[in-house]
Amino acid sequence: MLVLDGVAAGYGRLTVLHEVSLRVDAGEIVALVGANGAGKTTLLRAVSGLRPLLSGSMSLDGESLEGVAPHERVKRGLVQVPEGRELFGALTVAENLEMGGWSRTAGQRKEALDQVFGLFPVLAERRPQVAETMSGGQQQMLAIGRALMSGPRLLMMDEPSIGLSPKFVELVLAAAVQIRDTGVTVLLVEQNVAQALAIADRAYVLESGDLVLEGPGKDLLTDPRVRTAYLGA
Repeated sequence: MLVLDGVAAGYGRLTVLHEVSLRVDAGEIVALVGANGAGKTTLLRAVSGLRPLLSGSMSLDGESLEGVAPHERVKRGLVQVPEGRELFGALTVAENLEMGGWSRTAGQRKEALDQVFGLFPVLAERRPQVAETMSGGQQQMLAIGRALMSGPRLLMMDEPSIGLSPKFVELVLAAAVQIRDTGVTVLLVEQNVAQALAIADRAYVLESGDLVLEGPGKDLLTDPRVRTAYLGA
């Protein structure tokens, strides 16, 4: 579905990613884990079209993404839930969700809204509430819901559990599994390495801009190198 081949990206003269090659197949959760500063967010921004490639290529369903603007990538089904949520804080829950469905027909928005409320019933209860007055966990649900309103085929989630209580971490990661089970492919960047690997079909470990390990999530969960570096074991 999504293929990166020798991708390098960064900021100005600083190269953050070094010839990264990976794939995300349809219908799976792929986790991307690593320490802070490893380049995980940069990779997602490059896929979203928010950071230019210095070299390499990427494609979606066999079609090159070179020169494709970020909003056009959304229309192709490539949607990101950003780190920090980046909601429209002064707008209501309902208005934030409407913004997520800007590119879709009324019928598609209605269908997506039913899906979002089925996944996160609390959002249905809080439709008139201003987003910035919600708890962190509820705001993360809203950020995911807004992304789902775009009708993604590949949903990229950037640190969805950051700053959340253990209860909401479990809810958000369980939602990732439910989303995958509806047929939406998930690329998950997550600081909770153990929990991310436990739900991932496959995973990659990124260190200082280089991919150093890959394999089934549960295999990496028991890999001594991963346990030593990220799990304190």
